[in-house]
Order: sequence, then C-alpha cells, then structure tokens
Amino acid sequence: MKKTSVNLEFISSLHKLVKYPEPTSSISIGGQPVNQQVTFKSRKELEAEMATIFGEKIKQFSTELQKILLDDMITAFENRLNVLKRANAKGLC
Repeated sequence: MKKTSVNLEFISSLHKLVKYPEPTSSISIGGQPVNQQVTFKSRKELEAEMATIFGEKIKQFSTELQKILLDDMITAFENRLNVLKRANAKGLC
C-alpha cells in the first residue's frame, strides 16, 4: 500500500510541473470561423462539465487520479483545437 501512495505522490508532483499556456484557437466549422480563447475560467468550466459526463466511469479512481485524468482530457482537447487551427491555416480543412 505504501508503494501505491508513493507512486501517486510522484505522479501528482510530476503532473503539477506541467505549465498550461492560454492558447487562442481559431477554427472553421461549416465554413464559419469559430474563435475561441481557452482561459483558466473556461478550462475550469470544461473540467466541471467533463466531471459530470464521465463521473460514473471515473469514480473508481481516487480523487487525485480523477483530477489528473480530467486535466489530461482537457489538455488533449486543447491540443486538438490547436492542430485544427494549424490545419485550417494551411488550408487543409
């Protein structure tokens, strides 16, 4: 049990080292530009919505692991928006 606790502390400490910039995304959906700035506030709102949506599926994990998972999903979503922005800028979308 102690090994699991140490691993969780290590994972948490590494996770907290990651810095999240506030990217500005501009994508086009159906030919209409969609401008979106991902701010700390909108990130927290998105985290709350994802917690509601995935609550039943992630409740088996500790609170700390749930926070890490939700944060990772939001980061992945932001990264996807950035990829779409770059593809759109190059005329690939």
